[in-house]
Amino acid sequence: MEPKEIIAKRVAQELKDGDIVNLGFGIPTLVSNYIPSNINVIFQGENGILGIGEVNKDNPDYEITNAGNTPVKTLPYSSFFDTFLSFTMIRGGHIDVTVLGGIQVDEEGNLANWIIPGKMIAGIGGAMDLATGSKKLIVAMEHTAKGEPKIVKKCKYPLTAKRKVNLIVTELAVIEVNSDGLMLKEINPQSSIDEVVKNTEARLSISKDLKLMNL
Repeated sequence: MEPKEIIAKRVAQELKDGDIVNLGFGIPTLVSNYIPSNINVIFQGENGILGIGEVNKDNPDYEITNAGNTPVKTLPYSSFFDTFLSFTMIRGGHIDVTVLGGIQVDEEGNLANWIIPGKMIAGIGGAMDLATGSKKLIVAMEHTAKGEPKIVKKCKYPLTAKRKVNLIVTELAVIEVNSDGLMLKEINPQSSIDEVVKNTEARLSISKDLKLMNL
């Protein structure tokens, strides 16, 4: 599997039946492809959709899209509403899990994911509200970028959210953020503790119950 698929598949295993989930653009949008058939997860889009279906390749309607502006299908229970109501849901703590991509996450659970200074961007979108308003925040990202660690001692880019990350899932590992810092909980069966540590700038504690990622 490609790294992005590994990440998306592992994140999907964190979702529970009945969860209301928001998926950010990039790797997070792939998570919906790996939801087990025996559970029902309701996807919310900050653009005003509750009940996002699978990607619509057959008869795309570009007015009904996910966070990545990809046309999606609706479901029998799908509902549509304005941005005001959407962000009332988000800021009111009604989203169970948000999955966002990341540029950097640090030892304190700070997330930087919306801007690299000097580069043109469209804007922060709903990331700041989602990161702070959701009950659980999972960051889904590749472990390194151009050979440089993305899990660092201290974020050097502008923060999206401060001390809000609960879990980091990469193609190499699953890392939990707790009051003591970062704990390595799982590793890719094709990787090793040494490889994960080598590619992580932040300090990692190793769980006594370290497991292999179920891929």
